[in-house]
Parts: sequence; C-alpha cells; structure tokens
Amino acid sequence: MESFSRCSPDDHLVIIGNGMASHRLVEALVNHPHRPRAITVVGEEPVPAYNCILLSPLLAGDMQPEALTLRDADWYQDNDVTLKLGERVETIDCDSRTLLTDAGQAIHYDRLVLATGSSPALPNVPGIELDGIHGFRDLEDADALEAIARQGGNALVIGGGLLGLEAAEGLRKRGQGLAVSVLQRSERLMNRQLDATAAGLLQDTLAARGLNIVTRAQLAKLEGDPTGRVCAAVLNDGRRLATDSVIIAAGITPNAELGQRAGLTTDRAIKVDRQLTTSDPHIFALGECCQFETHTYGLVEPIWHQVEALSAALCGDADEGYREAPTATKLKISGVSLYAFGPTEAAPEHDELCYHDLECGDYRRLLLRDGRIEGAVLYGDTQHGPWYFEQALAGHDLSACRQALLFGAADVNALQAAQASPQDTQPPTSEAA
Repeated sequence: MESFSRCSPDDHLVIIGNGMASHRLVEALVNHPHRPRAITVVGEEPVPAYNCILLSPLLAGDMQPEALTLRDADWYQDNDVTLKLGERVETIDCDSRTLLTDAGQAIHYDRLVLATGSSPALPNVPGIELDGIHGFRDLEDADALEAIARQGGNALVIGGGLLGLEAAEGLRKRGQGLAVSVLQRSERLMNRQLDATAAGLLQDTLAARGLNIVTRAQLAKLEGDPTGRVCAAVLNDGRRLATDSVIIAAGITPNAELGQRAGLTTDRAIKVDRQLTTSDPHIFALGECCQFETHTYGLVEPIWHQVEALSAALCGDADEGYREAPTATKLKISGVSLYAFGPTEAAPEHDELCYHDLECGDYRRLLLRDGRIEGAVLYGDTQHGPWYFEQALAGHDLSACRQALLFGAADVNALQAAQASPQDTQPPTSEAA
C-alpha cells in the first residue's frame, strides 16, 4: 500500500459528501501542520454542512435553519478549502484518479474520501413508490414534513427508534389538526437501547402528548388513491390505518453505490481497514457509508473516532488506527433524557439493580456480572450515566458498594470512604482526676 507520510506538492485531497462526518474531518485537517496542500469538498446539497441532529427541533419550530449551520461558506475560503455545493459525483475513475460530477466537471484527486452517508432503509412492501412517502434525513425532508404539519390530516411514521420518535414529535408540535401515529415493529419503542420498563415510560409520556403509538405493527402494504398518493397503511394482522403522508424512519442503508461502481470492495457498505482505507490505497471511506470488519454506523461517537484515525492517516501521524470500542447512547427525545449502554436484557448470571421513582418519572437499572457493571438504562435523571459507563469500561469490582450504586458516584464514594476508615478496636479510657 502506498504511503503518504507527508503532503507532496501535488497532494490534492477530495472529499465527496458535506455532512457532519465530512465537516468534522475538514476541521481536523485544516488545523494540522501537515494538512493536505489542497482540499476540495463536493456536496450534493446546496448549503454548507449543518448539524442534522438538530433537524427535529427545526421541524418542531424550536430552532431557525441558520442555527444548524456548522460553518458558513466564508470559513472554507478562509481555510483554503474549495467547496463545491449542489453537485453530485456520478463516477470515479480509479486509474486516472478523476471523478466526474453531474455538472460535467472533472476533478483530479491524489487522495479521495467517500463520506456519502446513508439513506432511509425502505421496507420492501407494495406501494412504497407512492407519492407522499418521505424520509427524515436532511433539510429538504424537514421542509417537506413542515408542509405536512401545516396541512393537517393524518401522518404515519414507520419506525419507533430515535429518528422516528423525533420526527413524530416534531410533526405533533408543529402541526395544527394533525394526527400522528407511530408504527413500531417490535413490542416496545427503542428496543435496542431501552428495556421494557423504560420503553413503557417513554410510550406513556408520548401518548399523553397525543401521539398514537402502535407496537407489534408489521407493515404489509401501502395503499394509494386514484392520483397515486398514499392513503392508507395495511398491517399484517389486517388493520388499516388511513393516512395522508408516510415518513420512513426504520433504519438506514449505507450510500455505497458510488464506491461499488468504482470497483471498491463492498459488503453492506464500503469496506475499510483501521486507517479507513478502502481496497484502493488512494481512496478512504468515512462514516455511515463505510464498514469496518462487520460493523456499520449510525451514531456519531464511533464516527468521531473514525475522523481521528483518518485525519492521522492523511497527515502522516503515527496512530494505531480505528478500533471498535463500547459506546454509550445519550439521547434526548422531546424533553425526555435517556442514557443507555450494554445489554438491555438480563441474563441468568446478571445481578440486577433497579430504582423507580413513579412520582418523578425517574428510572435506573444496572446489570452487573461478578460485581462489574455490564449494562445500564437510565430514564429521566441521567446525570449518573457517564460515571456508570466509566466504571463499566474500567471493569471495576463494585461488589463492596452494591447497596449505594443506584444513587451514583457521591454515595458510592461516601460508602467507600466509610469502609476504608480505621475502626477503633480498643475500649475507651478515661483520664484520672
């Protein structure tokens, strides 16, 4: 594999994609003393990179579009980065190291990063091609959903994970006379992050706000009206839900087609090594479009670690490269805080600790094995979540302070201090008068 230990006079780095991962990489590169000589970013959207995590408050009307922008166009110019917006890369010629955009522009690269992100995973059901079916991935989607909210009627969100719930709650808050339903295939919301109790608390909260939550809902087909617009969803059990719009938020599909057409090795996504290098030594992949070992990505924390590894590789720094690591999920859905890591289901060998304050709506559950934390779910009050995660990563044996664990670091530290203080083993004495 060719080595690029320091940038050469003809070192032109091109990055395809202008999402959060791409922007994070550019910010890391421009401040490095051995940055690539020339950097070009090609983005399909017509606006500079923005924080897509904030699409939900934007949809809900709690934030203005300009608040999502990470850097304006002047920032790129000030840092000697060429930004090409509103252009889609159609082909990559690996032999000549040239890419061609839909505007007919050919761009030569010395090194290339694919950061093309992902698309909504569409269910394979009849009617999925009807009008009125949307995703919730970018500003254009947010605009479309805002229009749906203004029109009223019925909206149906398919997917009870984080993205689906955020879309549903945003529609509910923005809509006037809009009835919003959420279809979740499993028996509970956010089944990958939450246990049954926390998921039940979340469902009760959202239902009290007016969302219609339908679990164990397997979509069979979508029906259209005579104009070709979606008008109903039919479930496997025969239930028919009338709707004017459908929002798909049931997982993602890596945008790997461009790399695949270029002849790069792909599986579920574009395969990379620890330096995020693809099967072509001049091409790298980053974020949701890449696959490391068997892993693909949808959360930002591992992608930020990928950025660190890739920026080191591109600038010639000594680095062990990207490694998979346990991650915690810190989420905030419509004012409800959640924090979770590790398994959600207790195994027979787990020691399970639970705390539930019904009045305050706080819930905590810890799963321990041999005194060591393996998993946690926190709902409501999540302030102790990072400390639990630190203890889990360190593998600390907390058996001696088990009774204080549910109340966080302060109580555990106080108990440990009390246990460590010397005990007075001699009987008290009195001085002679």
